[in-house]
Amino acid sequence: MTPLANTASATNDASAPTSPDTDASLGIETVEASVRRIAEDLLEQLPLLVTGLIIVLAALVTATIARRAANRLLRNVSLRHSLKELISRLTYVLVIAAGLLIAAMVAFPGLTPSKALTALGIGSIAIGLAFKDIFENLFAGVLILWRFPFENGDFIACGDFEGRVVDVTVRNTLIRTVRNELLVVPNADIYKNAVYVYTNKPTRRLEIICGVAYDEDVATARDVITKAVASCESVSEAPTPEIFAQAFSASSVDFEIAWWTGPTPREQRASRDEVVEAVRRGLDQAGIRIPFPHRTLVFREDAPLHIAGAAANPTTRAGESSDGP
Repeated sequence: MTPLANTASATNDASAPTSPDTDASLGIETVEASVRRIAEDLLEQLPLLVTGLIIVLAALVTATIARRAANRLLRNVSLRHSLKELISRLTYVLVIAAGLLIAAMVAFPGLTPSKALTALGIGSIAIGLAFKDIFENLFAGVLILWRFPFENGDFIACGDFEGRVVDVTVRNTLIRTVRNELLVVPNADIYKNAVYVYTNKPTRRLEIICGVAYDEDVATARDVITKAVASCESVSEAPTPEIFAQAFSASSVDFEIAWWTGPTPREQRASRDEVVEAVRRGLDQAGIRIPFPHRTLVFREDAPLHIAGAAANPTTRAGESSDGP
């Protein structure tokens, strides 16, 4: 056979369509080769992965030990409890971060600290945009633990909620309300809004209004109220209670009674109950009336009074009867 014929025959063989069975077998062989290559790479990398996993577990154990050691060292240091908690948590996180970095470098030999930090810096932008609210609460929690003037156990009010602080985590603040409900508040909400710390000082002021009748002596009533408030056990002696005549209301002269007592809601309610009872008892014993709301109508002597149903003399004067003798 001539070379030209051989060339034509090869061309015809190459252009001939392959059968489906041949295509399937080629695909299976390709998949098997890929799986075999992945398995070989995994077996080759397996010792490094196991070593990296062991390093991660060792980092967790080391972080726990370091946190306990930090708590033990900070126990006798004169710092706020929240600041001690922040240092303890940062110690735990830093040890774990260092362990993860070392484990990644062992598991992937081509990875260096500079490459890891570069990848972390680029990835942190995307992560920050995707988890903006989470990171906002995270940094707010760090700032709350670092600088805010309340601790676990303090009673606070912020916006529409109030209660006792149970715990401040890196994301949320746990608050137990006076109804014994657990309230989970994002740290960003607390950091952005005004917070009332009721238990920042050992005492807090309370005020009530008490009215006495207009025909009572104001100075005498003030003395009686002052003695009644001073006799209460829940009232602090310093600062002293303050009693001032405040206003002329519709049926009484009103006194503003202000005193200092414990800061918690329970102490405030109990003290208010004791003071109200003592003031009422003192005024009753002194014969000073606390008037009911009433209205006094005064008629002039020459003012005409129209009595319904009076047939005679429709302009009967006040105090006169429309019936004749």
